[in-house]
Amino acid sequence: MSKRIQAKHKLDRRMGQNIWGRPKSPVNRREYGPGQHGQRRKGKMSDFGTQLRAKQKLKGYYANITEKQFRRYYAEAIRLRGDSGENLVGLLERRLDAVVYRAKFVPTPFAARQFVNHGHVKVNGVRVNIASYLVKPGDLIEVKDSSKQLEIVVVAAQLPERDVPDYIEVDHSKMTARVTRVPNLGEVPYPVQMEPNLVIEFYSR
Repeated sequence: MSKRIQAKHKLDRRMGQNIWGRPKSPVNRREYGPGQHGQRRKGKMSDFGTQLRAKQKLKGYYANITEKQFRRYYAEAIRLRGDSGENLVGLLERRLDAVVYRAKFVPTPFAARQFVNHGHVKVNGVRVNIASYLVKPGDLIEVKDSSKQLEIVVVAAQLPERDVPDYIEVDHSKMTARVTRVPNLGEVPYPVQMEPNLVIEFYSR
């Protein structure tokens, strides 16, 4: 289990964007970067810098996946048929913690990882505590009966700031979800623009 030890919103300020679309993001108040030089005008970014930024943003969005794990997703994405950038997004959206987050069982990607790691989720009736477990279309994801009344679950289902995407069927009365298909980039409700093709270029150097 990997754990993010940095302040989560530092990524928001470094990117100058509200990565998760959360109302408490400091970018809502200050769009410049952190530190005493944060307000200085920045020069034109190099191709490498642009690609690195795209990678950090996408990796950070999914609760800051480790570099080793993220590189494995890249390797699998280029192995699969089709557009590698679309494949990368499809793999990330099939992560169990990503599905739990998209289904609005918890409020944030970080909470989703912890929720799965603590054993609150079952896949096809079997408890799974690995956040990176890849869900297949048709798999049934459900919150354990003993976890359905947790405050974090009840509050998340009522959050007005985001909707469940079309590629996930959710029944909040039963706390179950099912991925109907692997989404393409245009279907994934990112609060900011993600550029997975730049991530592919970064690793392909």
